[in-house]
Amino acid sequence: MPVPEPTRRSDLSAIPSFLRRPRTEAPRAAAATSKAPATSRALPRPTTPAERPDDALTDPPLDPASLPMPSLSRRRVVTAAGVLLAGLLTLSFARQVGEATAASDRAIELRAANAALRDEVARLQLDLGHVQDLHFIQLQGRAFGLGSKGEIPFALAAGAPALEANGPGSAAVRLGAPARPTSPLDAWLEVLFWAGG
Repeated sequence: MPVPEPTRRSDLSAIPSFLRRPRTEAPRAAAATSKAPATSRALPRPTTPAERPDDALTDPPLDPASLPMPSLSRRRVVTAAGVLLAGLLTLSFARQVGEATAASDRAIELRAANAALRDEVARLQLDLGHVQDLHFIQLQGRAFGLGSKGEIPFALAAGAPALEANGPGSAAVRLGAPARPTSPLDAWLEVLFWAGG
């Protein structure tokens, strides 16, 4: 006994062309078969083959209606908002830590600059004390011909020869330096061999 075929939409491309009949000829064909003698043979309808046991082992095709639909629940919205808020707070905290570190570095640089400026101010005040000293003022005034009453101003000529090694003002004999005491033996040796001490 043939298995009844489930009702489904007919696809004419799957039916051979000699079995296709237009709808208008269907009632006439039914009437002709009823009037025709029983000797005419009609072709049997094709039947759907039974399922093979291999088909039972394969997974059934996936039905899109059975898939879960993505939706936004209240819980997901609150979770997403919480994650976003935590991220913003973390970024804000990191930015504030960076600004605090930069301000601390800037404060260290300013302290070092202040210490250098304090040293510079102390050095300039010391220089100001030297410049305002009376001896410095008199020494600088002598360069312009200003001096005390007993001093005689002088200047060396442009082509003057260099001083002797033991002349006044030289490193060997300084002006106003006390004379070195010499023994009589040193004096005789200096006269005989010109060995100055």
